[in-house]
Amino acid sequence: MSKGRLEAFSDGVLAIIITIMVLELKVPEGSNWQSLKPLIPKFLAYIFSFLYVGIYWNNHHHLFQAVKKINGSVLWANLHLLFWLSLMPFATDWIGETHFAENPVATYGAGLVMCAIAYTILENAITKDERENSQLKEAIQSRFKEYASIVLYVSGIITSFIYPYIAVALYYIAALLWLIPDRRIEKSLNKN
Repeated sequence: MSKGRLEAFSDGVLAIIITIMVLELKVPEGSNWQSLKPLIPKFLAYIFSFLYVGIYWNNHHHLFQAVKKINGSVLWANLHLLFWLSLMPFATDWIGETHFAENPVATYGAGLVMCAIAYTILENAITKDERENSQLKEAIQSRFKEYASIVLYVSGIITSFIYPYIAVALYYIAALLWLIPDRRIEKSLNKN
């Protein structure tokens, strides 16, 4: 099966997710700069989530550059990832509305954990049928970034009930791990 349809569908879903998030930013009632002040938490939440969706889109793109074939398990694993990413607008709106309160920040972290797990499942589904000498399989055999992210997210969830802003900082650190596209895959592709 061609990977083009999967990539196009995924791109469309991610574009819709970003659109939904930006539509949650309502125009203030007043015309002065002070009227923007109540929107700051929502705008910060939007920036944070836009960054995460962008990271997933970027790494998804790099991952599928190296994919040779698609099967049913890859399709379902990809849908699983898109499901968890589709909940991002809800979590984003909740943390913005509540000014990063404990329960919303924990829920946001739970969503990030599930996205990370789903991405790892997608990687596993892709490499399951690859030959032993597969460059993609070799490129992603070290899962440091995946597991470090999950540890940071779980730590953030636990921390969120005491210090929600520290939890957000942990989520941000995890994002920084992924901000640069996955070089393991780029190095693998450049060998050809």
